[in-house]
Amino acid sequence: MPKHGKKYREKLNFVDRNQAYPPEEAIELVQTTSFESFDASVDLHLRMNLDPRKADQQIRGTVLLPSGSGKTVRILVFAEGEAAKLAEEAGADHVGSDDLVKKIQEGWFDFDVAMAIPQMMSKVGRLGKILGPRGLMPNPKTGTVMQGEDLPRAIGEARQGRVEYRLDKTANVHLSIGKVSFSKQQLLDNLTTVLEAIVRAKPSGAKGQYIQRITMTSTMGPGIKVDIHQALALKSV
Repeated sequence: MPKHGKKYREKLNFVDRNQAYPPEEAIELVQTTSFESFDASVDLHLRMNLDPRKADQQIRGTVLLPSGSGKTVRILVFAEGEAAKLAEEAGADHVGSDDLVKKIQEGWFDFDVAMAIPQMMSKVGRLGKILGPRGLMPNPKTGTVMQGEDLPRAIGEARQGRVEYRLDKTANVHLSIGKVSFSKQQLLDNLTTVLEAIVRAKPSGAKGQYIQRITMTSTMGPGIKVDIHQALALKSV
């Protein structure tokens, strides 16, 4: 197991690892214990009481962060004709069809979000084994496959801060909810919105306590445990 550096150990002194903090205090601690030389992400980690092997215990979706994500998002759209024109006018970074499929097959991945109109999915489907493991495959469940007239809205939301969540193979959900430079209220609003979305997405096969543990951290900082009951009691304005 790799040893943590001096800065990490110094920041760890601010944290009681046996305590679950109220959400507001947890956010303050994440900001206090961040020691990165860049504007680090604030990451949320949820331990779920779900079995990833069972179809009725899957969760996957997107949520629009009210305070944005703080990230510059590079958007690729698979589209042709009028839909391609709409995507370009809406500010997509890359728009195309066979040309983009070929570039990706050759190892090009200069984008963060991929979208497609339904008519393109027969071509995009060839990229499943390439884009799927990277979480970049367009999918109706994540709102990245839509009709051409819906592209401007989807591109705008991606720019604003729409993030994807999904249950991984270890029954955890990981996603960023903003940047350390955000105000405490901005991060609290994003946290609240994400938790509300995940609670709404509770699958039919879930049993017992749905969310077992909530942890927040900066990109390289120590994990801060969050009090589950107080976090789930948060309500968006």
